[in-house]
Amino acid sequence: MSYRNLQDCVLDLEKNGMLVRIQEEVDPYLEMAEIHRRIYERGGPAILFESVKGSPFKAVSNIYGTTERVEFLFRHTLPKVRKVIQLKADPTRILKDPLSYLSTPFTALKALPRKVTTGRFQETSISKLPQIVSWPDDGGAFVTLPQVLTLPPDTRSIMQSNLGMYRIQLSGNQYLQDSEVGMHYQIHRGIGIHHEAYKRVDQPFNASIFVGGPPSHALSAIFPLPEGLSELTFAGMMGGRRFRYHRRAGHILSNDADFVITGTISKLDKKPEGPFGDHLGYYSLEHDFPVMKVDKVYHRKDAIWHFTVVGRPPAEDSGFGHIIHTLVGPLLASEFPGVRSINAVDEAGVHPLLLAVGTERYMPFREEKPEEILTQANHILGSGQTSLAKFLMIAAGNDFPLLTAQNSYDFFQHMLGRIDWRRDLHFQTRTTIDTLDYSGSGWNEGSKVVMAAHGPVLRTLGAESDIIKNLKRVDQIRDATLVSPGIIALQVNPFESYAQEVKKVDLLCETLGAFDLNDYPLLVICDDASFLAEHWSNFLWVTFTRSNPSHDLYGVDSFTEFKHWGCKGPLVIDARIKPHHAPVLVPDERVSRRVDGLFSSLPALRSL
Repeated sequence: MSYRNLQDCVLDLEKNGMLVRIQEEVDPYLEMAEIHRRIYERGGPAILFESVKGSPFKAVSNIYGTTERVEFLFRHTLPKVRKVIQLKADPTRILKDPLSYLSTPFTALKALPRKVTTGRFQETSISKLPQIVSWPDDGGAFVTLPQVLTLPPDTRSIMQSNLGMYRIQLSGNQYLQDSEVGMHYQIHRGIGIHHEAYKRVDQPFNASIFVGGPPSHALSAIFPLPEGLSELTFAGMMGGRRFRYHRRAGHILSNDADFVITGTISKLDKKPEGPFGDHLGYYSLEHDFPVMKVDKVYHRKDAIWHFTVVGRPPAEDSGFGHIIHTLVGPLLASEFPGVRSINAVDEAGVHPLLLAVGTERYMPFREEKPEEILTQANHILGSGQTSLAKFLMIAAGNDFPLLTAQNSYDFFQHMLGRIDWRRDLHFQTRTTIDTLDYSGSGWNEGSKVVMAAHGPVLRTLGAESDIIKNLKRVDQIRDATLVSPGIIALQVNPFESYAQEVKKVDLLCETLGAFDLNDYPLLVICDDASFLAEHWSNFLWVTFTRSNPSHDLYGVDSFTEFKHWGCKGPLVIDARIKPHHAPVLVPDERVSRRVDGLFSSLPALRSL
């Protein structure tokens, strides 16, 4: 079965008990987002909002809300696409098992985009679209699942297009109502290459923004595709139906999209975009980004506005991560030779923490220490999206066939039992980090650290209560809590400034040197030890979104030797909130109380 459009998908989910309809009018200002978050957190169904205040259009969210539902959406195509990816990674598979892969080359051929003569669209305006605001301090309403299509200059070939998911601000700030929208795109994004090319030619930089359509279309806009595979072909493969399009007034329109916004991106002009409550769990702040001058806004009959709500992970967009891992896994060996497992940790906001299992083959007859895995780490940090990793932890998995980066808890236990902080820390300072990560020294600026482990077990990770009691007696420490074997959270006073805190933390490390902490290789300084230790996900989120390796890593009995920094005792990460950090996302209390009432009064929500 293939979905011709978003309506087909909604009906299929409803038929199979995976969708709830909310018929009563709901406010797109904070209410819809709060309902979405609560249903997502409960592992609930997709949500069809049939009456959106201020808009004539319905809206749907949470269709990717569980891994089971994502696999259900692509149940008929996932096995075929997986074989295409496998064959891309290793073409010799077709020789080894020709019967299994006989039809695989035709999967992509039969999914090539298809040009049609016209599409049945009606016109509307930006202000009539659902003006969904997810967080109280958002700068306006945003499109959260856009598919932005552009072509390079001097080409009409659809196969050279770029389809990407770049945040679109519909209202607020200095945007002229109904005639301008904000375009937020960052480094390592294909649209940026097109933008640079258009700056050198005298041609308008046309763009089309699609919203809705079959669920494979949004997935294709965010998927890290192998080189040579177009997003539109991938959309056809995953959807089991060719991407249909036509041209109108110099723009490309997706025939299957529910909405299409066409316009021209200004090559030089920028306007403030944001703030926006983003997927790290903090606001991305207001910055200047390109502006698109709106030409037309089209919609299908009975169009449904497709949206999601992002915030502290995991969230609905984690469903994309599940499919990406499922399909891209076979490409690891060819993309990163020697690396058998990678995990951009969702709970830590994806880019702040990357775990990897590599292989040591350089000098197997010598003392075991990180060598080849350092080369593999450099490869990872020099390639596309993985180059945005801030903390890269890589372990050699030679003798551990069950070790995987996907199980972060077990991975940490393996790493911390073996890592030698005197030798195994490798920094990159004054470099680029993820645009949405405000823990660095400036916007898009920060540092990275590679932590590499290979060798025998150096310690048994401790879990003694006595050490916690003793640490609580230290003057600077307000609370101490065991996070997991080998990891302790230390609550101290709030961070003031680096000029003051470097001295204070150095003094604390000196004090900690009097304790026997050999079995506790990682100490995390934080604002709330109980919160950090309450759940493993809290530890991952707080520790790696609130620290900048070059500024916030300390050590007990630390030293610098020929520009190499290390420590003989535990590593100490200062994960307190700093004055320059972006604000944490907090729901509006009044809206939360209103939604409490909706969940107790609306029949569709009472049972969820």
